Amino acid sequence: MARTYLFIIAGILLTLCVISPTSAQTSKSYEFIPAPDIWYNDVDGIRLGVRLKGQVPGTFDDGPHRLDAGLWLSTWFPDLPVSYYISFTEPIRRWSDFGSEANIQLISSVRTGYARQGAGFNKRWQQGFDERRYREISLFNSYEKRFDREYAAFPELWSDDDKFLSSVSANFQDENRFGFYTVSLNGSLQYLNQNYGFGSVTAVQRIPFNDNWGFRLRGFAGSSTDNTDPEYLFSRSSGQAIHTLSSGVTRAKGTIPQPWIESGNFHVAGGANLRGYTEQDINSFLLDRCDTCLFDDPNDLEIALFRSFLAFNSELDYPNPIKSLFNSIPYVADFITLRSYLFFDAGSTLGSSNTSGAWIADGGAGFALSLNIPDYLGKPRGFVIRYDIPFWVSDPDSGDPFEFRSLIGFGAVLSF
Repeated sequence: MARTYLFIIAGILLTLCVISPTSAQTSKSYEFIPAPDIWYNDVDGIRLGVRLKGQVPGTFDDGPHRLDAGLWLSTWFPDLPVSYYISFTEPIRRWSDFGSEANIQLISSVRTGYARQGAGFNKRWQQGFDERRYREISLFNSYEKRFDREYAAFPELWSDDDKFLSSVSANFQDENRFGFYTVSLNGSLQYLNQNYGFGSVTAVQRIPFNDNWGFRLRGFAGSSTDNTDPEYLFSRSSGQAIHTLSSGVTRAKGTIPQPWIESGNFHVAGGANLRGYTEQDINSFLLDRCDTCLFDDPNDLEIALFRSFLAFNSELDYPNPIKSLFNSIPYVADFITLRSYLFFDAGSTLGSSNTSGAWIADGGAGFALSLNIPDYLGKPRGFVIRYDIPFWVSDPDSGDPFEFRSLIGFGAVLSF
């Protein structure tokens, strides 16, 4: 905890330096854009603060010396009532071109019970002015630690070990004869305490027939080595626990009411995405022992987490009158849409355990409301709220495989 307080003090001093009016007045070639910020979770209560953007005037998040920072005070005054986030990005001019930037990024963050300090290198290649066709690669080294599991919706999914991670990720998006596709690869090695590694690959293909009909196909494979901490293991229904930190909605318990989460009727997109197994996974997180779950090794794991998983997801879009209404209003369809679809998910554990190769599946229907305001690179930036009805699961805990089940979802299962 002493180390965490040192990070807090250093982060506050740095944030105050860049926020100070004196700094803003020393140069007309740089500007700071502050904005008030308010949020809520069950540990901090109402969290009040300020977000700060720093940039060269007129560059719109696409110039040198880019700063994204925040400083907050928790009104319920937990053990650590002050939190911060700072990201500084500096382009490397000799390796950059329009739409194809290379940069160095520094990140320091202590918030919602998690500390992260790191530095990375990012490079993007874009084909001309078409933001839909690009390649990206990122290399990142970081020190990370969950120092307060009270913030976690499911503390069982987290360790409190110190970690030093070397991570690499690559993203590709382009078009083939069927439509646009994306491929994402991620891998990390952890060096402190027990050494381990983990990684995943995700591929998405969109096959539109027209404006209303089309297929969306997705494949996912994830694997990890022995001794991997639980926040990097894989569940059947959602992503790794570590990915909940990437969104303010899921970063800490209580932003989404905890009873909703524990009911098993709320689904966060990611990972294997067998959405029909959300309730079974959540129930296992709440129990001291789950004897009915598919484990790689039941003697090692007490909850429905897996060291490896392979999954496929598919959705068939079909027309609905609300989407047609949005499409009839000029410009509205560029920002908001309502999809209607039928879905089918299937997956299996991998490895040498007795459960390896035992495929499970689900199917149903759903609706997704999307609000999207693309960023300066044309990438989606917004949110997706889903209502899914997985009326069939192949391996229910109890009852009939055909049964009415409903899920409220956050995030797109098959984005694009």
